[in-house]
Amino acid sequence: MEAATVHGRDPTRGDGAAKAQPAPQATAGWTVADPGPLGLAAFALTTFMLSAANAGILGQVGIGPKGLGTVPVVLGLALAYGGIAQLLAGMWEFRTGNTFGAVAFTSFGAFWLSFWAFLQFFAADIKDPKMLNHAVGLYLIAWGIFTTYMFVASLRTTGAIALVFLLLAITFWVLGFGNYHDSSDTIKLGGWIGLGTAAAAWYASFAAVTNSTFARSIMPVLPLKKN
Repeated sequence: MEAATVHGRDPTRGDGAAKAQPAPQATAGWTVADPGPLGLAAFALTTFMLSAANAGILGQVGIGPKGLGTVPVVLGLALAYGGIAQLLAGMWEFRTGNTFGAVAFTSFGAFWLSFWAFLQFFAADIKDPKMLNHAVGLYLIAWGIFTTYMFVASLRTTGAIALVFLLLAITFWVLGFGNYHDSSDTIKLGGWIGLGTAAAAWYASFAAVTNSTFARSIMPVLPLKKN
């Protein structure tokens, strides 16, 4: 989820945030804007809404059989913003040559699309509530594995991005075990951690788009890459 390299300078990788990009990148006749803030914003907003459901702010807790009633409000966002918009951001990160951003945005765009499809079309086919909890739990744990190794990779980006991946990895693991064991308290804890994840992603998006627009470092992101 790091921002794209522009004129050889990446605002979320290395010292880029301290030297915001002066202009979009021109590549073979194309002008490529930084897709990072879009991907982060799409991830943040959709995560915020789902986490509010998991935390019980919308009433019930979780996305298992007891919590499905609170999740449809998230489905439109999961399809359009967290899914399609973030997937497009990932495709544009491939264009800019940013491997980390391309893998992260494309993967999490696909996560939201698969989440939408599962709840919309397939969850009802699992008739046993215990098996549904186990399926959702294992699904989230698998995403926790992916996010954990992406967190390791993020340690060469910025503090802002690394914080997003650290909180997100914890969120997936907590929600995974909470759903697998049908523990409302654990799911609620994962929801609150998810709200923190959304806030961190919003900040990273805010910093990237603000630093780019003002063409100087306004919002610090704490570069981690050593020169």
